Amino acid sequence: MKDAKGNYIYEIIRGAIDAFDECMNDYLFVYAVREDLYYISPKATKRFSIEKPEFTDALEEHAKFVYPEDLQMLMNDLAQLVAGVKTEHNLVYRWLDREKNPIWINCRARIILDEDNKPQFLVGCINEIGTKPLADNVSGLLESVAIKDKLSDFHKHSPNGFVLRVGIDDFKSINEKFGIEYGDYVLHGVAECIVDSVSEGQNVYRVVADEFMIMDMNGATEDDAQKLYQKIRNRVDKFIRMDNYKAVYTISGGIVLGDSIDKMEYNEVMKISQFALTTAKNRGKNQTYCFDAVDYEAFLRERELLEQLRKSVADGFRGFELFFQPIVRVGQDVPFMAESLLRFKTTDGEMVSPVEFIPILEESGLIIPVGKWLIDRALSMCAECQKTQPEFHISVNLSYVQILKSDVCEEIEHWIEFYNLKPESLMVELTESGYVDDNSPAVKRLWDRLREYGVMIALDDFGTGYSNFQLISSMVPNIVKLDRSFTVKALQNTFEHQLMDHIIQLVHSVNLKICVEGVETKAELEEIEKLSADCIQGYFYGRPCARRDFLKAFIEKE
Repeated sequence: MKDAKGNYIYEIIRGAIDAFDECMNDYLFVYAVREDLYYISPKATKRFSIEKPEFTDALEEHAKFVYPEDLQMLMNDLAQLVAGVKTEHNLVYRWLDREKNPIWINCRARIILDEDNKPQFLVGCINEIGTKPLADNVSGLLESVAIKDKLSDFHKHSPNGFVLRVGIDDFKSINEKFGIEYGDYVLHGVAECIVDSVSEGQNVYRVVADEFMIMDMNGATEDDAQKLYQKIRNRVDKFIRMDNYKAVYTISGGIVLGDSIDKMEYNEVMKISQFALTTAKNRGKNQTYCFDAVDYEAFLRERELLEQLRKSVADGFRGFELFFQPIVRVGQDVPFMAESLLRFKTTDGEMVSPVEFIPILEESGLIIPVGKWLIDRALSMCAECQKTQPEFHISVNLSYVQILKSDVCEEIEHWIEFYNLKPESLMVELTESGYVDDNSPAVKRLWDRLREYGVMIALDDFGTGYSNFQLISSMVPNIVKLDRSFTVKALQNTFEHQLMDHIIQLVHSVNLKICVEGVETKAELEEIEKLSADCIQGYFYGRPCARRDFLKAFIEKE
């Protein structure tokens, strides 16, 4: 430094920066303008692409850690500061971290003039504006970032104690109906209810939005956690009453015991506590759920399958396959129809049960593209079978998500015309239980349109729980399919046998056909034939098999 006094001031500021380096989250800096010497809090070198805390050629060095698109803006502002055009610096822009990722910062500083009123030092502070705050002013609580600091203390008391994550049910509707200001009032009120309910050794944090977390380090049990939740719930109910029931809401709680998170890292603790709270909400809200590793493994399994299913759909439905099971008219051995059944195999070769993957397809909406693919492949199979057996039919099962959220009939009509098939070549199946669950106008419109077009309709799984004969009248199906469970009862019990006989007679009396599912043995077949069923489906004639195997076994041999 040429200026001894200036050098002295610079060293004092530099020393102060060092003294506060580990005492604050922000980064202090000083820039000696004439000497072009820059010094920043040493810890900044661990966070940003800054080689060392002190350097010359400040503008050139900044080019190494300032986000390229923001560099010119910074240079223009610094030029005005150095030229004495302005004395204060307040700029929001981006620096690069150690991995060259952009990090938003706010740099605020001011010029210190020398005795000649010329810029001598630029002194200021840099803070990351993208980081989460440590505390929340709305609830008055420390936020989730502070949990990291407390987690080590919690682990000292493990495996005892618990974490209770509390969430306000349907909080979004409160904001939408009464406004954000009132929503903040509710958040603050619930936070006070929680704080007033905990005891010494229990710490409360605001996690995110409408969720709070309590960490118990008293060695408490699940029963203690349940009692604490109930105490909070009672206080919240009282708070709602005192507010004259302006908004009525409940709270849910996810409990994680200490032995489940013993020595666990922060991110994992947040994941499983979120899982516990979400499970409580999914089970009806206004209740608690205690974390169970078996449930969590099932949840992770579902997520993994969902990812596999997404990738499969994006990759031309790789992993999906249609299997076909023969349907035979009574008294004949050659199938006149096949039911198409969706199968899925993971990338590591695991064959996943439809009971497991179809609900995931429906919940995620992936059933829409998969359903379109299924209709295409099923009708393609029908066209190939008709080369040998011109009157061959194919059946497909429709999902209610397909019916309600896509134009299934348009898809069916398109592929029937594409493969030059007669509409009656296709039979659409819908389960009895599903129809009762969602007897909506959309379903009725679809049936009317399909029936008018000429597609056959089947009421599947009849007798599995609802057995509402009114469905036969409202749906007017071509075929009623009796479920395997009903078949087994009829073959083992005289009353059920007579009931099945009467059902078949009733269906025949309105000129409909009966298909009996689940026939597996010769004895079962002979007994069903006595009841005058129209067609049979079951392992006796063939298990579901791949397209090539079905063609070889039932079509090409003819």
